[in-house]
Amino acid sequence: MIRQAAAAILSGQRRSLASVARASANHHGYLPNTHSPIVAKPHFFNSVTEDGQQIPTYRVLDGTGKPLDGAELPEVNETLAHKLYENMQLLPTLDNILYNVQRQGKISFYMTSYGEEATIIGSAAALDMEDEVLGQYREMGVLLWRGYTLDKVMAQCFGHSEDLGKGKQMPVHFTAPEHHFHTISSPLGTQIPQAAGVAYALRRTPERRSRSIAACYFGEGAASEGDFHAGLLLASTIPSPALFIVRNNGFAISTPSTEQFYGDGIASRGPGYGIDTIRVDGNDVLAVLAAVKEARRRCLEQGRAVLLEAMTYRVGHHSTSDDSFAYRARSEVEDRKRIDNPITRFRLFMESQGWWNAEREEDLKARLKADVLKAFKRAESMPRCELKELFADVYGGEEPWNIKAQREELKGLLRKYGDSWEPWQTELAKFKNKGRDLLD
Repeated sequence: MIRQAAAAILSGQRRSLASVARASANHHGYLPNTHSPIVAKPHFFNSVTEDGQQIPTYRVLDGTGKPLDGAELPEVNETLAHKLYENMQLLPTLDNILYNVQRQGKISFYMTSYGEEATIIGSAAALDMEDEVLGQYREMGVLLWRGYTLDKVMAQCFGHSEDLGKGKQMPVHFTAPEHHFHTISSPLGTQIPQAAGVAYALRRTPERRSRSIAACYFGEGAASEGDFHAGLLLASTIPSPALFIVRNNGFAISTPSTEQFYGDGIASRGPGYGIDTIRVDGNDVLAVLAAVKEARRRCLEQGRAVLLEAMTYRVGHHSTSDDSFAYRARSEVEDRKRIDNPITRFRLFMESQGWWNAEREEDLKARLKADVLKAFKRAESMPRCELKELFADVYGGEEPWNIKAQREELKGLLRKYGDSWEPWQTELAKFKNKGRDLLD
Protein backbone atom coordinates (compact mmCIF):
# COMPACT_ATOMS: atom_id res chain seq x y z
CA MET A 1 0.00 0.00 0.00
CA ILE A 2 2.79 2.38 0.93
CA ARG A 3 4.71 1.39 -2.16
CA GLN A 4 1.73 2.02 -4.45
CA ALA A 5 0.97 5.47 -3.05
CA ALA A 6 4.56 6.69 -3.25
CA ALA A 7 5.15 5.08 -6.63
CA ALA A 8 2.12 6.85 -8.08
CA ILE A 9 3.57 10.25 -7.24
CA LEU A 10 7.03 9.39 -8.52
CA SER A 11 5.80 7.83 -11.76
CA GLY A 12 3.47 10.78 -12.36
CA GLN A 13 6.40 13.18 -12.24
CA ARG A 14 8.40 11.08 -14.67
CA ARG A 15 5.45 10.64 -17.06
CA SER A 16 4.89 14.40 -17.28
CA LEU A 17 8.41 14.98 -18.56
CA ALA A 18 8.13 12.06 -20.97
CA SER A 19 4.84 13.34 -22.36
CA VAL A 20 6.40 16.74 -23.07
CA ALA A 21 9.16 15.03 -25.00
CA ARG A 22 6.76 12.86 -27.00
CA ALA A 23 4.46 15.74 -27.84
CA SER A 24 7.27 17.87 -29.18
CA ALA A 25 9.26 15.17 -30.98
CA ASN A 26 7.38 15.72 -34.28
CA HIS A 27 8.95 12.66 -35.97
CA HIS A 28 12.48 14.08 -36.33
CA GLY A 29 14.16 11.20 -34.58
CA TYR A 30 16.44 11.27 -31.55
CA LEU A 31 19.85 12.69 -30.78
CA PRO A 32 22.42 9.90 -31.27
CA ASN A 33 23.08 7.79 -28.18
CA THR A 34 20.29 9.52 -26.22
CA HIS A 35 16.54 9.44 -25.72
CA SER A 36 16.27 13.18 -26.41
CA PRO A 37 13.86 13.87 -29.32
CA ILE A 38 14.94 16.27 -32.05
CA VAL A 39 12.51 19.17 -32.61
CA ALA A 40 12.38 21.87 -35.28
CA LYS A 41 11.31 24.67 -32.93
CA PRO A 42 12.99 25.89 -29.71
CA HIS A 43 11.41 24.52 -26.58
CA PHE A 44 12.18 26.11 -23.20
CA PHE A 45 10.92 24.64 -19.93
CA ASN A 46 11.37 25.49 -16.25
CA SER A 47 9.39 22.80 -14.46
CA VAL A 48 9.53 19.07 -13.95
CA THR A 49 5.81 18.82 -14.79
CA GLU A 50 4.07 19.21 -18.11
CA ASP A 51 1.62 22.01 -17.35
CA GLY A 52 3.76 24.10 -15.00
CA GLN A 53 2.01 22.89 -11.85
CA GLN A 54 4.13 22.34 -8.77
CA ILE A 55 5.28 18.94 -7.58
CA PRO A 56 2.52 17.27 -5.52
CA THR A 57 2.84 16.67 -1.78
CA TYR A 58 2.04 13.24 -0.37
CA ARG A 59 -0.28 13.34 2.66
CA VAL A 60 -2.27 10.72 4.59
CA LEU A 61 -3.97 12.71 7.39
CA ASP A 62 -5.63 16.09 7.03
CA GLY A 63 -5.19 18.88 9.57
CA THR A 64 -7.81 17.37 11.87
CA GLY A 65 -6.25 13.91 11.90
CA LYS A 66 -8.73 12.32 9.49
CA PRO A 67 -7.46 10.09 6.66
CA LEU A 68 -7.86 11.66 3.22
CA ASP A 69 -10.27 10.08 0.78
CA GLY A 70 -8.37 7.42 -1.11
CA ALA A 71 -5.40 7.49 1.27
CA GLU A 72 -3.98 4.16 2.37
CA LEU A 73 -2.73 4.19 5.96
CA PRO A 74 0.61 2.56 6.66
CA GLU A 75 0.56 -0.42 9.00
CA VAL A 76 0.31 1.27 12.41
CA ASN A 77 -1.08 -0.47 15.48
CA GLU A 78 -1.80 1.03 18.88
CA THR A 79 1.62 0.15 20.29
CA LEU A 80 3.52 1.80 17.44
CA ALA A 81 1.21 4.82 17.54
CA HIS A 82 1.90 5.29 21.24
CA LYS A 83 5.67 5.11 20.66
CA LEU A 84 5.47 7.62 17.82
CA TYR A 85 3.39 10.02 19.89
CA GLU A 86 5.50 9.69 23.04
CA ASN A 87 8.67 10.50 21.13
CA MET A 88 6.98 13.42 19.40
CA GLN A 89 5.95 14.80 22.80
CA LEU A 90 9.37 14.16 24.31
CA LEU A 91 11.03 16.55 21.87
CA PRO A 92 9.17 19.72 22.95
CA THR A 93 9.51 18.65 26.60
CA LEU A 94 13.29 18.55 26.21
CA ASP A 95 13.26 21.71 24.12
CA ASN A 96 11.31 23.69 26.69
CA ILE A 97 13.65 22.80 29.54
CA LEU A 98 16.98 23.00 27.72
CA TYR A 99 16.07 26.24 25.96
CA ASN A 100 15.39 27.82 29.36
CA VAL A 101 18.52 26.23 30.79
CA GLN A 102 20.56 27.96 28.08
CA ARG A 103 18.89 31.28 28.89
CA GLN A 104 20.00 30.77 32.51
CA GLY A 105 23.61 30.42 31.32
CA LYS A 106 23.97 26.77 32.36
CA ILE A 107 24.68 25.55 28.82
CA SER A 108 26.17 27.60 26.01
CA PHE A 109 23.84 26.88 23.09
CA TYR A 110 20.71 24.99 22.04
CA MET A 111 18.52 24.32 19.02
CA THR A 112 14.88 23.28 19.23
CA SER A 113 12.76 21.05 16.99
CA TYR A 114 9.44 22.85 17.47
CA GLY A 115 7.12 22.16 14.55
CA GLU A 116 9.30 19.46 12.99
CA GLU A 117 8.48 16.59 15.33
CA ALA A 118 6.58 14.56 12.73
CA THR A 119 9.37 14.77 10.16
CA ILE A 120 12.03 13.68 12.64
CA ILE A 121 10.15 10.92 14.47
CA GLY A 122 8.29 9.61 11.41
CA SER A 123 11.51 9.19 9.48
CA ALA A 124 13.32 7.67 12.46
CA ALA A 125 10.59 5.04 12.78
CA ALA A 126 10.85 4.13 9.09
CA LEU A 127 14.60 3.56 9.14
CA ASP A 128 16.32 0.40 10.28
CA MET A 129 18.19 0.70 13.58
CA GLU A 130 21.44 -0.14 11.77
CA ASP A 131 21.05 2.39 8.97
CA GLU A 132 23.80 4.99 9.17
CA VAL A 133 22.48 8.45 10.05
CA LEU A 134 24.25 11.69 9.20
CA GLY A 135 22.31 14.49 10.83
CA GLN A 136 22.41 18.25 10.71
CA TYR A 137 21.38 19.51 14.16
CA ARG A 138 17.65 18.94 14.70
CA GLU A 139 17.79 15.15 14.63
CA MET A 140 17.98 14.43 18.36
CA GLY A 141 14.67 12.63 17.95
CA VAL A 142 16.32 10.01 15.74
CA LEU A 143 18.70 9.19 18.58
CA LEU A 144 15.90 9.10 21.15
CA TRP A 145 13.96 6.69 18.92
CA ARG A 146 17.02 4.43 18.83
CA GLY A 147 17.33 4.31 22.60
CA TYR A 148 19.65 7.22 23.32
CA THR A 149 19.01 8.08 26.96
CA LEU A 150 18.08 11.41 28.51
CA ASP A 151 21.24 11.23 30.62
CA LYS A 152 23.31 11.07 27.42
CA VAL A 153 21.40 14.02 25.95
CA MET A 154 22.18 16.05 29.06
CA ALA A 155 25.81 14.87 29.15
CA GLN A 156 26.37 16.15 25.63
CA CYS A 157 24.60 19.48 26.18
CA PHE A 158 26.35 20.12 29.50
CA GLY A 159 29.67 18.68 28.29
CA HIS A 160 30.34 16.98 31.62
CA SER A 161 32.55 13.98 32.39
CA GLU A 162 30.15 11.41 30.87
CA ASP A 163 30.04 13.14 27.50
CA LEU A 164 31.60 11.01 24.78
CA GLY A 165 33.15 14.15 23.29
CA LYS A 166 34.54 15.23 26.69
CA GLY A 167 32.91 18.62 26.39
CA LYS A 168 34.72 19.64 23.22
CA GLN A 169 31.62 19.84 21.02
CA MET A 170 28.89 22.47 21.06
CA PRO A 171 25.57 21.32 22.58
CA VAL A 172 23.26 19.32 20.26
CA HIS A 173 26.28 18.19 18.19
CA PHE A 174 25.67 14.55 19.06
CA THR A 175 27.61 11.44 18.21
CA ALA A 176 26.65 7.85 19.00
CA PRO A 177 28.57 5.09 17.19
CA GLU A 178 26.54 2.40 19.00
CA HIS A 179 23.40 3.85 17.38
CA HIS A 180 25.03 4.31 13.95
CA PHE A 181 24.75 8.07 14.34
CA HIS A 182 27.69 10.03 12.91
CA THR A 183 29.12 13.08 14.65
CA ILE A 184 27.29 16.31 13.86
CA SER A 185 29.50 19.20 12.77
CA SER A 186 28.69 22.90 12.65
CA PRO A 187 29.71 23.74 9.05
CA LEU A 188 26.58 23.65 6.92
CA GLY A 189 26.09 20.78 4.48
CA THR A 190 29.32 18.88 5.08
CA GLN A 191 27.38 15.70 5.93
CA ILE A 192 25.80 15.52 2.46
CA PRO A 193 28.81 14.35 0.42
CA GLN A 194 29.94 12.36 3.44
CA ALA A 195 26.62 10.48 3.32
CA ALA A 196 27.24 9.61 -0.32
CA GLY A 197 30.61 8.18 0.68
CA VAL A 198 29.14 6.24 3.60
CA ALA A 199 26.45 4.82 1.31
CA TYR A 200 29.10 3.79 -1.21
CA ALA A 201 31.04 2.03 1.55
CA LEU A 202 27.87 0.18 2.58
CA ARG A 203 27.33 -0.90 -1.01
CA ARG A 204 30.86 -2.33 -1.09
CA THR A 205 30.42 -4.18 2.22
CA PRO A 206 28.90 -7.61 1.43
CA GLU A 207 27.24 -8.17 4.82
CA ARG A 208 25.52 -4.75 4.74
CA ARG A 209 24.94 -4.23 1.04
CA SER A 210 21.38 -5.50 1.04
CA ARG A 211 20.24 -4.32 4.47
CA SER A 212 21.68 -0.87 5.32
CA ILE A 213 21.48 2.61 3.82
CA ALA A 214 22.88 6.02 4.72
CA ALA A 215 20.19 8.51 5.74
CA CYS A 216 21.25 12.14 5.50
CA TYR A 217 19.26 14.98 7.07
CA PHE A 218 19.59 18.67 6.21
CA GLY A 219 17.51 21.81 5.79
CA GLU A 220 16.53 23.56 2.60
CA GLY A 221 19.12 26.22 3.38
CA ALA A 222 21.91 23.64 3.28
CA ALA A 223 20.66 22.65 -0.18
CA SER A 224 22.05 25.99 -1.39
CA GLU A 225 25.56 24.85 -0.48
CA GLY A 226 27.87 23.32 -3.04
CA ASP A 227 28.09 20.23 -0.84
CA PHE A 228 24.47 19.44 -1.70
CA HIS A 229 25.24 19.17 -5.40
CA ALA A 230 28.50 17.32 -4.82
CA GLY A 231 26.74 14.79 -2.60
CA LEU A 232 23.81 14.13 -4.93
CA LEU A 233 26.07 13.96 -7.97
CA LEU A 234 28.31 11.41 -6.26
CA ALA A 235 25.42 9.29 -4.95
CA SER A 236 23.61 9.31 -8.29
CA THR A 237 26.55 8.47 -10.51
CA ILE A 238 28.44 5.92 -8.41
CA PRO A 239 25.55 5.00 -7.48
CA SER A 240 25.01 4.61 -3.72
CA PRO A 241 22.06 3.77 -1.39
CA ALA A 242 21.82 7.22 0.20
CA LEU A 243 18.49 8.67 1.33
CA PHE A 244 18.63 12.47 1.38
CA ILE A 245 15.93 13.85 3.69
CA VAL A 246 15.42 17.60 3.27
CA ARG A 247 13.58 19.36 6.08
CA ASN A 248 12.08 22.30 4.17
CA ASN A 249 10.99 24.28 7.23
CA GLY A 250 10.62 27.60 5.45
CA PHE A 251 13.70 29.42 6.75
CA ALA A 252 17.48 29.16 6.47
CA ILE A 253 18.18 31.04 9.71
CA SER A 254 16.67 34.41 8.77
CA THR A 255 16.21 33.87 5.02
CA PRO A 256 12.75 32.63 3.98
CA SER A 257 12.63 29.91 1.35
CA THR A 258 11.03 32.35 -1.10
CA GLU A 259 14.33 34.23 -1.18
CA GLN A 260 16.58 31.16 -1.29
CA PHE A 261 15.74 29.80 -4.72
CA TYR A 262 13.53 30.45 -7.73
CA GLY A 263 12.05 27.08 -8.43
CA ASP A 264 9.79 24.38 -7.07
CA GLY A 265 11.48 23.68 -3.77
CA ILE A 266 14.26 21.14 -3.40
CA ALA A 267 12.37 18.17 -4.87
CA SER A 268 12.64 19.65 -8.37
CA ARG A 269 16.41 19.12 -8.25
CA GLY A 270 16.16 15.35 -7.87
CA PRO A 271 15.23 14.58 -11.50
CA GLY A 272 18.24 16.61 -12.61
CA TYR A 273 20.42 13.98 -10.98
CA GLY A 274 18.30 11.10 -12.25
CA ILE A 275 17.22 9.93 -8.81
CA ASP A 276 13.77 9.02 -7.50
CA THR A 277 12.22 11.95 -5.67
CA ILE A 278 9.16 12.52 -3.51
CA ARG A 279 7.70 15.46 -1.61
CA VAL A 280 5.81 14.67 1.59
CA ASP A 281 3.79 16.63 4.14
CA GLY A 282 6.37 16.86 6.93
CA ASN A 283 3.67 17.61 9.52
CA ASP A 284 1.93 14.29 8.86
CA VAL A 285 3.84 11.63 10.77
CA LEU A 286 2.10 8.76 8.97
CA ALA A 287 2.87 10.21 5.54
CA VAL A 288 6.52 10.66 6.53
CA LEU A 289 6.63 7.10 7.88
CA ALA A 290 5.17 5.68 4.66
CA ALA A 291 7.28 7.79 2.30
CA VAL A 292 10.57 7.08 4.07
CA LYS A 293 9.84 3.36 4.18
CA GLU A 294 9.24 3.33 0.43
CA ALA A 295 12.28 5.53 -0.21
CA ARG A 296 14.45 3.21 1.88
CA ARG A 297 13.17 0.18 -0.06
CA ARG A 298 14.12 1.86 -3.33
CA CYS A 299 17.60 2.68 -2.01
CA LEU A 300 18.20 -0.97 -1.14
CA GLU A 301 16.60 -2.59 -4.18
CA GLN A 302 18.07 -0.20 -6.75
CA GLY A 303 21.32 0.55 -4.90
CA ARG A 304 20.72 4.20 -5.80
CA ALA A 305 20.06 7.49 -4.05
CA VAL A 306 16.58 8.85 -3.28
CA LEU A 307 15.64 12.46 -2.46
CA LEU A 308 12.78 13.14 -0.04
CA GLU A 309 11.58 16.68 0.69
CA ALA A 310 9.51 17.06 3.87
CA MET A 311 7.45 20.24 3.86
CA THR A 312 7.16 21.58 7.40
CA TYR A 313 7.50 24.83 9.35
CA ARG A 314 10.10 25.90 11.90
CA VAL A 315 7.98 27.16 14.78
CA GLY A 316 10.92 27.91 17.07
CA HIS A 317 13.83 30.28 16.61
CA HIS A 318 16.71 28.96 14.52
CA SER A 319 18.77 28.61 17.70
CA THR A 320 19.32 30.34 21.02
CA SER A 321 21.44 32.84 19.05
CA ASP A 322 18.46 33.88 16.93
CA ASP A 323 15.34 36.01 17.38
CA SER A 324 13.04 34.91 14.57
CA PHE A 325 10.52 37.70 15.30
CA ALA A 326 13.01 40.10 13.78
CA TYR A 327 12.25 38.64 10.34
CA ARG A 328 8.75 37.15 10.66
CA ALA A 329 5.56 38.19 12.41
CA ARG A 330 4.72 36.57 15.72
CA SER A 331 1.14 36.14 14.48
CA GLU A 332 2.40 34.02 11.57
CA VAL A 333 4.08 31.61 13.96
CA GLU A 334 1.09 31.43 16.28
CA ASP A 335 -1.21 30.75 13.34
CA ARG A 336 0.95 27.86 12.15
CA LYS A 337 1.15 26.40 15.65
CA ARG A 338 -2.63 26.45 15.92
CA ILE A 339 -3.64 25.48 12.38
CA ASP A 340 -1.00 22.93 11.37
CA ASN A 341 0.46 21.38 14.52
CA PRO A 342 1.94 17.94 13.78
CA ILE A 343 1.51 16.70 17.35
CA THR A 344 -2.12 17.80 17.54
CA ARG A 345 -2.86 16.23 14.16
CA PHE A 346 -1.57 12.82 15.22
CA ARG A 347 -3.23 13.02 18.64
CA LEU A 348 -6.60 13.63 16.96
CA PHE A 349 -6.02 10.60 14.76
CA MET A 350 -5.24 8.39 17.76
CA GLU A 351 -8.32 9.66 19.57
CA SER A 352 -10.45 8.78 16.54
CA GLN A 353 -9.06 5.24 16.73
CA GLY A 354 -9.84 4.97 20.46
CA TRP A 355 -6.12 4.80 21.28
CA TRP A 356 -5.84 8.03 23.28
CA ASN A 357 -7.74 10.31 25.63
CA ALA A 358 -7.29 13.38 27.82
CA GLU A 359 -6.26 11.36 30.88
CA ARG A 360 -3.48 9.59 28.99
CA GLU A 361 -2.35 12.92 27.58
CA GLU A 362 -2.03 14.45 31.04
CA ASP A 363 -0.20 11.42 32.44
CA LEU A 364 2.25 11.34 29.53
CA LYS A 365 3.16 15.01 29.77
CA ALA A 366 3.67 14.79 33.54
CA ARG A 367 5.87 11.69 33.20
CA LEU A 368 8.01 13.11 30.40
CA LYS A 369 8.55 16.37 32.27
CA ALA A 370 9.56 14.51 35.43
CA ASP A 371 11.99 12.29 33.49
CA VAL A 372 13.63 15.26 31.76
CA LEU A 373 13.92 17.26 34.98
CA LYS A 374 15.48 14.28 36.75
CA ALA A 375 18.11 13.94 34.03
CA PHE A 376 18.71 17.69 34.06
CA LYS A 377 19.26 17.83 37.83
CA ARG A 378 21.69 14.94 37.62
CA ALA A 379 23.64 16.57 34.79
CA GLU A 380 23.78 19.86 36.64
CA SER A 381 25.58 18.18 39.53
CA MET A 382 28.11 16.31 37.39
CA PRO A 383 31.69 17.64 37.12
CA ARG A 384 33.37 18.36 33.84
CA CYS A 385 36.31 16.28 32.65
CA GLU A 386 39.79 16.98 33.97
CA LEU A 387 41.14 20.22 32.54
CA LYS A 388 44.04 18.42 30.86
CA GLU A 389 41.50 16.77 28.52
CA LEU A 390 41.24 20.13 26.78
CA PHE A 391 44.47 19.31 24.97
CA ALA A 392 43.90 15.58 24.40
CA ASP A 393 42.33 13.80 21.40
CA VAL A 394 43.16 16.65 19.04
CA TYR A 395 46.00 15.16 17.02
CA GLY A 396 47.10 11.58 16.49
CA GLY A 397 50.71 10.55 16.97
CA GLU A 398 53.27 12.86 18.52
CA GLU A 399 51.83 15.97 20.11
CA PRO A 400 52.70 19.07 18.03
CA TRP A 401 54.50 22.08 19.43
CA ASN A 402 51.49 24.42 19.35
CA ILE A 403 49.45 22.20 21.69
CA LYS A 404 52.39 22.03 24.10
CA ALA A 405 52.75 25.80 23.98
CA GLN A 406 49.05 26.35 24.66
CA ARG A 407 49.15 23.98 27.63
CA GLU A 408 52.12 25.81 29.14
CA GLU A 409 50.38 29.15 28.60
CA LEU A 410 47.29 27.96 30.45
CA LYS A 411 49.44 26.58 33.27
CA GLY A 412 51.02 30.00 33.70
CA LEU A 413 47.63 31.70 33.82
CA LEU A 414 46.34 29.19 36.36
CA ARG A 415 49.32 29.78 38.64
CA LYS A 416 48.81 33.52 38.35
CA TYR A 417 45.03 33.78 38.69
CA GLY A 418 43.66 30.36 39.70
CA ASP A 419 43.88 30.86 43.46
CA SER A 420 43.36 34.60 43.63
CA TRP A 421 40.67 35.63 41.14
CA GLU A 422 37.13 34.63 42.09
CA PRO A 423 35.74 34.14 38.53
CA TRP A 424 38.53 31.66 37.80
CA GLN A 425 38.00 29.87 41.11
CA THR A 426 34.30 29.52 40.33
CA GLU A 427 34.98 28.14 36.87
CA LEU A 428 37.75 25.75 37.98
CA ALA A 429 35.43 24.29 40.63
CA LYS A 430 33.33 22.82 37.81
CA PHE A 431 36.19 20.54 36.67
CA LYS A 432 37.41 17.31 38.19
CA ASN A 433 40.36 18.06 40.51
CA LYS A 434 39.63 21.79 40.02
CA GLY A 435 42.34 21.97 37.37
CA ARG A 436 45.09 20.64 39.62
CA ASP A 437 45.70 17.78 37.17
CA LEU A 438 47.10 20.28 34.69
CA LEU A 439 49.39 21.95 37.22
CA ASP A 440 50.61 18.67 38.74
